[in-house]
Amino acid sequence: MIPVVFFVAIMVFVVIHTLPGDPILALIGHDATGVDPEAMAKMRHDLGLDDPIYVQFGRWFFNLLRGDLGTSTRLHMPVTELIASRAPVTVHLALSAWLIGIGIGVPAGIIAAVKRNSAADMLATVAAMVGIAVPSFWLGILAIWLFAVVLKWLPTAGFVGLLDDPVQSARFLILPATTLGLHLTASIMRQTRSALLEVLGSDYVRTARAKGLADLNVVGLHALKNALLPVVTVMGLQLGRLLGGTVITETLFAVPGLGRTAVQSILTRDYMALQGVVLVMAMVVLVVNLLTDLLYARLDPRISYR
Repeated sequence: MIPVVFFVAIMVFVVIHTLPGDPILALIGHDATGVDPEAMAKMRHDLGLDDPIYVQFGRWFFNLLRGDLGTSTRLHMPVTELIASRAPVTVHLALSAWLIGIGIGVPAGIIAAVKRNSAADMLATVAAMVGIAVPSFWLGILAIWLFAVVLKWLPTAGFVGLLDDPVQSARFLILPATTLGLHLTASIMRQTRSALLEVLGSDYVRTARAKGLADLNVVGLHALKNALLPVVTVMGLQLGRLLGGTVITETLFAVPGLGRTAVQSILTRDYMALQGVVLVMAMVVLVVNLLTDLLYARLDPRISYR
């Protein structure tokens, strides 16, 4: 993970600093008419933006090794504090969407595999294809129009912490979490169905059925555990993708998480905040992938990392 993190840090810094626009103009407004050029030059010097790019990277990376992500030029607060205040919101949203995807996708995949070529299988397959094909932003807009504007069941946007008011927190979270989780539901359902169909055709499953075991025991005790390896892979990778997907969902539903912070940082050319948010998201994806690899050995005794 160490060389990957180093490479990601370089790419984040280089790509962000090649974005068009001037952070000084973004701070004072795009119309710099009447602003003293010397004042602008002083602001640029104070922020270190007049140094060569390699000097800026060296300073940022050295501070990064000490756990200092810099100071947000937009909010005038340490980036570490900014991320610490926004990360719980994104984690709450991503985990909720992840649980929705698993809670619907795995059972639907099991039913589709056990009842292959039935009406339930066809319905689950069609629903999965629709879930994969429909963009999340369009689904979110449709959900806002139907459940918030027409039916007035749920709020259109915003966020309430779980500890502040659990009921209101659930009401504000239903639409964004469901919008984010339905795409994951489709992927998990298709992967569960494919993996389970392959396992159900194995010799040991036929032997278990020949012994007179009930279908529930055959699927639950014998087939499902061996079919979970590719499903766990999808779950782990999709959890990382959910964090990236929150950029659109949080912006659409005005959720004050890391995704919306990243968008606001791009619009205001807040380099330090954007670098910190993107780097933290990349780190989370790497950690999730590592945990997924370690989970393989728990699910399959034949796998060993020694």
